[in-house]
Amino acid sequence: MRKNSIKNSRLSGEVMREVSDIIRNDIKDPRIHMMTSVTGAEVAPDLKTAKIYISVLGSDEEFEDTMTGLKKAAGFVRKELAHKMNLRYTPEITFLPDKSIEYGIKMSSMIDSLNSEKDDAED
Repeated sequence: MRKNSIKNSRLSGEVMREVSDIIRNDIKDPRIHMMTSVTGAEVAPDLKTAKIYISVLGSDEEFEDTMTGLKKAAGFVRKELAHKMNLRYTPEITFLPDKSIEYGIKMSSMIDSLNSEKDDAED
C-alpha cells in the first residue's frame, strides 16, 4: 500500500477518530489535560506504526504533562484501538506534538499588529 493511497488516507482518518475517542473517554490519567485534541494521524503503509499529532490548549507545563501521560498510556491506547478496529496489525503508536495551532495564532497576532501599525501611520 502506498503512503498516499486512498485506503491509507481513510485508515489514518479512522485511527485519528478512534484515538481521539479513546483519549477523551477511556484514559483516566490526571496528567492528560481535558482540552487535548488529536490534530492528525499518519499510519505507515505496512500498518506497523502510527504517528498521532497532539495539540493541547493550555500552558507549556500542561502540554508537557499531557505528552508524558500519553506516552505512558500508549500501550493502553494501542490495546483499545485493537478492540475497536478490525486490523491485521494494530500499529505501534507514537504521540508527537503539533504546534500548528499555536503557530497560526502567533501569525494572526503578528498580522493584526502590522495592520494596527499601518492604520496608526496613516492617521
